[in-house]
Amino acid sequence: MSEIYRLATVEDIERLVYVTYEAYVTIRELDLKWPAAHADHDLIENNILKNECYVLEVDGEIKATVTLNKGNEIKFITDLPFIMWFAVDPAAQATGIGSKLLTWVEETIIRDKLGASAVTLATAEKHPWLLPMYERKGYERIKAFDSEKGDGTMHLLRKIVNPSGFEIYLQEKEIEKESEQEH
Repeated sequence: MSEIYRLATVEDIERLVYVTYEAYVTIRELDLKWPAAHADHDLIENNILKNECYVLEVDGEIKATVTLNKGNEIKFITDLPFIMWFAVDPAAQATGIGSKLLTWVEETIIRDKLGASAVTLATAEKHPWLLPMYERKGYERIKAFDSEKGDGTMHLLRKIVNPSGFEIYLQEKEIEKESEQEH
């Protein structure tokens, strides 16, 4: 079995539309307003071009995808790297393929390439299994909020990928906070 971790390209759009749309069936059933749940050619192309969309290809076929958000729209929630649009081909779910890709992005991209000490993501409280799944993968809830899109309570979760770096991050945040209070 050959496994290739890589950035998605526009040549991957059709396969990513299939994987993402099929993986998000529960999201549509719950009527959550997540763009990935309605993945089409234009949404996927925009995601590939504006963000870092990673895939895990197994024996020449994309089986899982996750996106590192490169925009500023989540800066009001966190300044840590934010991942989104995690999807696994339904035929490959519960095989560990998704966990392999997520771990690879957390370690190789977030920790090693970006030098970040932690990664964040958000999910809905009303989804029946996403919160416990991410918690099993080492994510912890750090903030509950209402996105005011009709999704109800959302949770921002964080996973520390470099503990010593995270201590430095927290110290820097404390210094920033003190500096802001002085001004």
